[in-house]
Amino acid sequence: MRIIPAIDIIEGKCVRLSKGDYNTKKVYNENPLEVAKEFEDNGIQYLHVVDLDGAKSQHIVNYKVLEKICSKTNLSVDFGGGLKSDNDLQIAFNSGACQITGGSIAVERPEMFKRWISLYGNHKIILGADCTNGKIATSGWLDISELNVIDFIVDYERIGVHYVISTDIAKDGMLQGTSNALYKEIIKKTNVKLIASGGVSCFNDLLVLQQLGCEGAIIGKALYEGKLTLKELQTLC
Repeated sequence: MRIIPAIDIIEGKCVRLSKGDYNTKKVYNENPLEVAKEFEDNGIQYLHVVDLDGAKSQHIVNYKVLEKICSKTNLSVDFGGGLKSDNDLQIAFNSGACQITGGSIAVERPEMFKRWISLYGNHKIILGADCTNGKIATSGWLDISELNVIDFIVDYERIGVHYVISTDIAKDGMLQGTSNALYKEIIKKTNVKLIASGGVSCFNDLLVLQQLGCEGAIIGKALYEGKLTLKELQTLC
């Protein structure tokens, strides 16, 4: 299972939220590059970067931070947040992203998202399937759709989606464990490479996700709050 630390960005700074609520913002480092370099120095190979300003603004904002991380480390970065147009996508890839994650765009403009998969390949485009009470959330988790998360993933798998990041918003940033029932159902009903996100609180949570068959696990607040150490993660990298 790939270990993928997360860097969420607001105003160029490394932050974390709880349940996606922007009012709960906590700044951990004003220089995300420092954080990325520390991850790399400890054997981490992958990084999940989210442009929270972009998610709210409906277009890419913090691409300069992405550019710095990609040009000054060898981390393989997937990038999401505010990717709503061909231009946004081009900026993200030109800034060094190896993969991009599209969530809201897959709901609001499915034809464009499908075209991206055809154009760039399913190894470059990740489907973001973030949900609350089983319903897909969009626009930086500010809006809740009527789409069932399992149906959403199944439909996109049929047209070629290979990688899926799924976050149970109720778990995100709460340090209370991962949404194992949801992940078990996704793995049972699809053949996608599932990247679990949200709720990791300790090393055992990662072992459970690994046993479930998740392809990757994104870790955020547990690292920043010292519930998990980079030394512990080295045993899984």
